[in-house]
Amino acid sequence: MFNGLLHALTLDEQGGAHIIESSTDLNNWQPEQGKLWVHLDYSQADAIEWLKNSELLTDYELASLTADETRPRITKVTNGCMLFLRGVNLNPAQSPEDMVSIRLFINENIVITTRKRRLLSVQDVLMSLTEKAGPCSISELVCQLTHNLTSRMQGVIDNLDDSLDEFEDEIDEPTKRFDNQGLSQLRRQTIGLKRYLKPQKEALTMLMTNRYSWLDENDKAKLNETTNLLIRFIEELDNSIERAQIIQQTITSQVSEQLNQRMYVMSVVAALFLPLGFLTGLLGVNVGGIPGTESPYAFSAFVIFLVVLTGAIGVYFKNKRWL
Repeated sequence: MFNGLLHALTLDEQGGAHIIESSTDLNNWQPEQGKLWVHLDYSQADAIEWLKNSELLTDYELASLTADETRPRITKVTNGCMLFLRGVNLNPAQSPEDMVSIRLFINENIVITTRKRRLLSVQDVLMSLTEKAGPCSISELVCQLTHNLTSRMQGVIDNLDDSLDEFEDEIDEPTKRFDNQGLSQLRRQTIGLKRYLKPQKEALTMLMTNRYSWLDENDKAKLNETTNLLIRFIEELDNSIERAQIIQQTITSQVSEQLNQRMYVMSVVAALFLPLGFLTGLLGVNVGGIPGTESPYAFSAFVIFLVVLTGAIGVYFKNKRWL
């Protein structure tokens, strides 16, 4: 087998599959042997060379199937159609919003899937075929793979909701330091997921509405359920984005209110002591003619006067409702 070939098998139409063990058997495959599923790592040169030699794709179509960046979509090509999908990245030490791309070339007899990073959804389909409980046709294979990609997003979206609940609880605890950086990261994750899910919904909708010879009418109901599930996830992401914005606005308002309160207190204190500072500064001038310099009671009288003046200013502020 060549580098980049992850697995090649033929469906037995009874829920199982026969594994193709050698490159020779793969190259000599005929439609009479069963529906073929080839899974490739497009980052390997041998895999791209095999795709070229298969003569299923034009150079332009091959470049699209092996491009580094793809947007979820479906498009008709010379010998079938190409479907580009995304799944959440559940690989260790990876971010879920860095969604993994899988590209499919599909016609009546063959499905070629290509990826660069590992996708658990593909492994689930392969496991079901090993247990004789997998897809029996090309149509079922595509539907099951699409459903697996979509259903695996549930856990990630639930985690986002749980994190938002924690942030909302932190708002009610003013003594606890709010994690602004964590909230910003969560917003980026939510926006990153939505970026790919919306075009993926459009691709699945087009897959259902257009007629493809390999897609059974009975399987369109499964695709419809998958699309509805994807729509619900998009709605939950929209809700999460709005919740995150409200939390951010609430935190900003709280910080602004605290700052305003502190500035107000400082302004009131400054207003109270402004006349006192003026009087003490005036009487502190070292020139002749300062009243009370000869009286031993002048300082006490002056202090009492300052206290009375401060109290009068306080009463004035109270009547004006500034305090």
